Amino acid sequence: MRVVLGVSGASGAVLALACARHLRAAGAAVELVVSPMGRRTLREEIGPDALDGLAALADHVHPAGDVGATIASGSFPTQGMIVAPCSMRSLAAIAHGLDDNLLTRAASVHLKERRPLVLLTREAPLTLAHLRNMTAATEMGAVVMPPVPAFYLRPQGVDEIADQIAARAVDLLRLAPPRAAAWGGQAMPPD
Repeated sequence: MRVVLGVSGASGAVLALACARHLRAAGAAVELVVSPMGRRTLREEIGPDALDGLAALADHVHPAGDVGATIASGSFPTQGMIVAPCSMRSLAAIAHGLDDNLLTRAASVHLKERRPLVLLTREAPLTLAHLRNMTAATEMGAVVMPPVPAFYLRPQGVDEIADQIAARAVDLLRLAPPRAAAWGGQAMPPD
């Protein structure tokens, strides 16, 4: 069971690490590709050793410029792909089939092969171009999942928020029983 994890240059590098941990816990082999800006964001948001920590959770690390890597082919079986975080640049390239690096090429392969593709899009506020690109990606079969915290779970910090979002993203691939905390429901008093 293999899953591609793409990391682009949007803020939210902690999401990449949390996704990698959840994928490993679900028993998936992680095929990692990190864009140059993804590398920079990992370094700036987490620290100089962040990429090494992420790579340690992966089974294979593919250079972003290697569009001939295994994950660039539909003949390489995977159970899905997550892009966490997904920059608006990567979203636009995926939405319009601009396979100009390995991350966007692997995403296109998942769309053409009708495999799950989850995009943790990171930007706010959104322009009309962002919304149209989200619509285009969704129409092709991707799941656009902005990393919105589940405040009803009363998270105690950023790591808890990132962990829950990553668990939900991994759950969308249906690799194993759900890992994300679920809403338990509360009876509301009458008005």
